[in-house]
Amino acid sequence: MRSFVAFILFAFILFFQLKANAQPAPAALESAGQKMVERSILPNIRTESDTPMTIAQRMAFYKVKGMSVAVIKNYKVIWAKGYGMADDSLKLPVSAHTLFQAGSISKSLNSVGILKLVQEKKIDLYTDINTYLSTWKFPYDSLSGGKKITMANLLSHTAGLTIHGFGGYAVGKPFPTLSQVLNGQAPANSGPVRSKYVPGIKYEYSGGGITISQLIVMDVSHQPYAQYMFANVLKPLGMTESTYEQPPVNVKPQLLAVAYNGDKVIPGKHHVYPEQAAAGLWTNPTDLSKYIIETQKAYAGKSAKVLDQQTTQLMLKPYIDKTAALGCFIFDFDSTKYFSHEGEDAGFSAIYYGSFEGGNGVVVMVNSYNNVLMKEVVNALARVYGFKGLDQSKLKKEITLPDSVLQSYTGKYQIAPGAFLTVTREGNRLYGLIAGQERQELFPEAQNKFFLKDVDAETAFIKDDKGAVTEAVIYENGEHHAKKIK
Repeated sequence: MRSFVAFILFAFILFFQLKANAQPAPAALESAGQKMVERSILPNIRTESDTPMTIAQRMAFYKVKGMSVAVIKNYKVIWAKGYGMADDSLKLPVSAHTLFQAGSISKSLNSVGILKLVQEKKIDLYTDINTYLSTWKFPYDSLSGGKKITMANLLSHTAGLTIHGFGGYAVGKPFPTLSQVLNGQAPANSGPVRSKYVPGIKYEYSGGGITISQLIVMDVSHQPYAQYMFANVLKPLGMTESTYEQPPVNVKPQLLAVAYNGDKVIPGKHHVYPEQAAAGLWTNPTDLSKYIIETQKAYAGKSAKVLDQQTTQLMLKPYIDKTAALGCFIFDFDSTKYFSHEGEDAGFSAIYYGSFEGGNGVVVMVNSYNNVLMKEVVNALARVYGFKGLDQSKLKKEITLPDSVLQSYTGKYQIAPGAFLTVTREGNRLYGLIAGQERQELFPEAQNKFFLKDVDAETAFIKDDKGAVTEAVIYENGEHHAKKIK
């Protein structure tokens, strides 16, 4: 009898061991997905002949020192990992805790902080901003057409204001007060924030407008901006590793990624941004994921750590413009909606996407000016995890052209006064170079039409009735004609 019981127990244990082996644990699945992403990077513009590359290979190709990634699925961070070096000279690797400058992603969290004041009835979104400004007033002039600027205008970039972005200031050097920034007074390195046209008629990206919103937060809350944002936004969201302090305080230096321009360190290792709301957030993908997840849950009415459902839905609703909402941009990819923002500071780039439904998202940050690699990684993540519509890569068909045809396109083309495109040939390959930019290979897709792989751009060569090439037309953010001069 005892042997029979032992047999039954053995069979029972064996059954569950086999079942466990047949169904990998979630951690194993996440690890497998992570490894698949790490070895399946493809160019954003690709051909059938392109073979997948590793993250390390693409980082080396783009001269990106360090990168950090977080992946969100079903409202949870399923993995987060750092790659490369936070500080190459000290050989400090990037970890999931390494802090990067978020650039304009700072604007997304800024909106959460402002909408909390709206939710508390301390600010009205549609009232003249000068109602809330006490330490400085916006100087309306004839360009504003008699219309008043509102907080909704500022957050959605529809205020008709100047100053697209900010360059920051070297560590240890004098940097301006917020009033000096807004007035364009020394030591500010940007112009005054003023009306460019009538507010409320169209989208015009303005970091200057976001800086006004920063001052409103300070004037209304009577607190330093970083202090208000930590207590009312970052801490409630669980983003306790993040800070708006400029320069950062109470942060171990080894946790700060060094900013790079290619192989060169940005002087001082990073810039200082008194324009905190527009560009001053130090964070990492894990912390940013907490903002994304809470926004997704609040939108669905499942949480309200900072904003309730009604306010969150207002935040994610485009205002005047089709894509610009209050602090982020809304995209509909293959019938799947995402809220998103990109960011760039001196030596840093970042991007995030969060889905409206299903609780999916990605965050990628690098200590480099390069944003092409980030998008390649986002595309790979979308392919591996099935994030619908988020793979924005394009498949092109490359053809072969005779050397004589390629040779006919070589020469110098004038894009604008002092700006030239130089086209050269090496064997059966054609290259284009614009001064101050990297040389790019031109891949033929038609007899006279070529595409790039690193940039979503095309070049077409135009001939006269005698067959001589007369100009090149560059298609990138519009149509640019360049006359052949040599």
